[in-house]
Amino acid sequence: MQTYEVIIVGAGSMGMAAGYYLAKRGVSTLMIDAFDPPHTMGSHHGDTRIIRHAYGEGKQYVPFALRAQELWRELEEASGMKLFSQTGVLSAGAKDCAFLQEVRESAERYSLPLEVLSAREVRERWAGINLPDDFYACLEPASGYLYSENCIRAYRDLAVASGAELLVHTKVTSLQTDQEDVIVHTDSQSYRGKKLLVSAGAWNSPLLHSLGLSVPLVPTRKTVAWFGAEESLYSSDRFPAFVFQLSDSIYYGFPSIDGSGVKIGRHDGGQAIDPDTLERTFGSFLSDEGDVRGFLETYMPQAAGALRQGRVCIYTMTPDEHFVIDRHPEHPGIVFAAGFSGHGFKFASAVGEATSQLLLDGTSTLDLSIFSLSRFSS
Repeated sequence: MQTYEVIIVGAGSMGMAAGYYLAKRGVSTLMIDAFDPPHTMGSHHGDTRIIRHAYGEGKQYVPFALRAQELWRELEEASGMKLFSQTGVLSAGAKDCAFLQEVRESAERYSLPLEVLSAREVRERWAGINLPDDFYACLEPASGYLYSENCIRAYRDLAVASGAELLVHTKVTSLQTDQEDVIVHTDSQSYRGKKLLVSAGAWNSPLLHSLGLSVPLVPTRKTVAWFGAEESLYSSDRFPAFVFQLSDSIYYGFPSIDGSGVKIGRHDGGQAIDPDTLERTFGSFLSDEGDVRGFLETYMPQAAGALRQGRVCIYTMTPDEHFVIDRHPEHPGIVFAAGFSGHGFKFASAVGEATSQLLLDGTSTLDLSIFSLSRFSS
């Protein structure tokens, strides 16, 4: 049985990044994925992901986001690939919106650039946004979006070039520990690792269960869609990525990139699923198109044109929508990264670095306490 210093189960967003940072430190690393990343079966496809710094989900994320941005820029330089576009990110909501208040407090605490705009100022700057008078918005000019599949490709190329091995189309069936090592069983053969990272996205639960861990994770079907839009209003050279916090829903989206149309998704809601039997046909539910079209007709009517395309992906939700990044309480050589709840991709570079540090150094340079599994123990 072949032995590696570290085995990574799940080489998607987080796992592929970790593989690079481990291999860069000269560690013998095996990455195993059930598919062939980047792929369309998990949570990283669909071309783009927003990256924000003044974080409405909690100020404690800000150092993590800033480190992630720094690492994305380093990856862009090392790979020679275009990974980030600085369009700015506009977050909008009602005047009593807690998310926007957290954005403002995050920016103030960490001295981040932020413009606070009235509804009238938003409408004057972007004629394509129909913002109600009782709303306002925060613009983060230094933020923007990542080309998610390019990010995975860049990490994959550099990880392999640095000596990591990658097994694709290989399903991990179970994990077990002995006195010293971890044994990873796949549908073809088994491998022995001194240390282990479990980062298998929607497939994490059964793998973690085989290690005696109960992590509250709910894989959830989500969709995104692209609509024909007035390019003079919504093209990426003049329109930001956006997040709208409404009273009963949350929407996010992207400008039209190279004429592709405005891309939009609903962040809340969705259907709990088994990732192995997921209905992957866009339009199987009326809400797939109906929800996002309804949003555009109300707030960005000139972007509510013909449906260009729609795609299905997966969120893996935790009860509090914070991530789970931790070490096994009985086996410190086992680290797991799970439950990224639809807002994790932007952090993948920093999660990869942090998990590699947990595995090799026993601690991370970033504070990961908010992500501890023990918060669910009560």
